[in-house]
Amino acid sequence: MTEMSSTHPIPPDFPGKLWLYTNFDCNLRCSYCVAKSSPTASRRALGKENARRLVDEAMELGFNEVLYTGGEPFILDDIYEMLSYSAERVRTTVLTNGMLLRGGRLERLAEIASPNLQVQVSLDGARPEEHDPYRGDGSWVKTVEGIWLLLERGFHVRLSTTETPVNRGRLEAICDFHYSLGIPEEDHFVRPLAKRGFSEQGLELSMTNLVPEITATIDGIFWHPLSTDADMQISQSLFPLAEAIHCVQEQLEAIATTGQVTLTKFT
Repeated sequence: MTEMSSTHPIPPDFPGKLWLYTNFDCNLRCSYCVAKSSPTASRRALGKENARRLVDEAMELGFNEVLYTGGEPFILDDIYEMLSYSAERVRTTVLTNGMLLRGGRLERLAEIASPNLQVQVSLDGARPEEHDPYRGDGSWVKTVEGIWLLLERGFHVRLSTTETPVNRGRLEAICDFHYSLGIPEEDHFVRPLAKRGFSEQGLELSMTNLVPEITATIDGIFWHPLSTDADMQISQSLFPLAEAIHCVQEQLEAIATTGQVTLTKFT
């Protein structure tokens, strides 16, 4: 399944998904990371109080899923509280490279297991040769081990694949691999490279070719999780979330009418 929409107007079920960037530091430095995450990146943590308020406001506004991303969320000690609070109220997905989910971290995650909680792991190939060139030597083995551990614990595991020049001719093999893990096609998402963050190649993205998926970071509200760059920022404030929704709706109308971005951020 391809994971990225590039058509307007807005989907009928908007607001739909709410994305929360919990942090920007990561145990990996993926060469195509749109968020410029790495072991040396500043944490810029969202914090559990902000996360809780965002979930509460999202429920009032009719969002149907909250997704936690980073950085690597499982670097954070308070990620379990965030996920537990969210999963008690709405379908919740946490994105991870899967490499840290061992020992105590896995035990803490198991303690908050819920039918509402899904774990989405990034896997770019059926072999290390397709995954490691962009994510680092040895990362494929550790990621697959993490996937197995999650499956053994009974978690609903989804896989996300970034299509690259290295794996482009072997996407079918990736599908065969996830079938062998017992993960169905509807739980496998493929997205193209985006020319954002660290990536110097890929699709050129803007508000005019991305259907909005409201995204919150400690720096404010953004149009879509594929970029937290200034040109995709809706608001410099997190709250109230309803104001950001209103701005997005106005911007969509402007794009439909003029084809141009006319947004002025509110503070």
